[in-house]
Amino acid sequence: MTVQREPMRPFVEDVALFYERFGLPRMAGRILGWLLVCEPPHQSMAEMARAISGSKASMSTMTRLLAQLGLVERMRRPGERQDRFGIRPGLWAEGFRREVESYGAARAMYERGLAALAGRPAAMRARLEHARDLYAFFEAEVPKVLARWEARARHAAAGPRRAGPRRDPARAARA
Repeated sequence: MTVQREPMRPFVEDVALFYERFGLPRMAGRILGWLLVCEPPHQSMAEMARAISGSKASMSTMTRLLAQLGLVERMRRPGERQDRFGIRPGLWAEGFRREVESYGAARAMYERGLAALAGRPAAMRARLEHARDLYAFFEAEVPKVLARWEARARHAAAGPRRAGPRRDPARAARA
């Protein structure tokens, strides 16, 4: 079964606009959006160009960018002469893990700034302390949230899905 392109266009554009806010070119966001909903899940550049009305040149440039950023994977089916692209498995959780690393780097940077301000008035140090404390909090808490998510994903993968709200297995274990 193939996903009809027209009903998906608003979603694809929403994804493009969302990621554009973070510096990704809009066409790269459209590719990402399309790869989230397309069937089959790996698409050739020609298939993507037809689906999202992109040029061959923009497909080439943007798929290269997305692959370099680690957002998509490039693969080739046996016997085919063209590459196909799809969302890389584990992409979203890995992105959060990288964010945790950046929280630690930011916290350490602010600590160096505070060391440089040693002995200075508290009001002068307050902005750096606030930033350091925020990043230290996220550095400590986001891994716990990610671990809960991974437990939930493993639980969901292990059994059939039920109708109704999803339960957090980590929360259920604490209850």
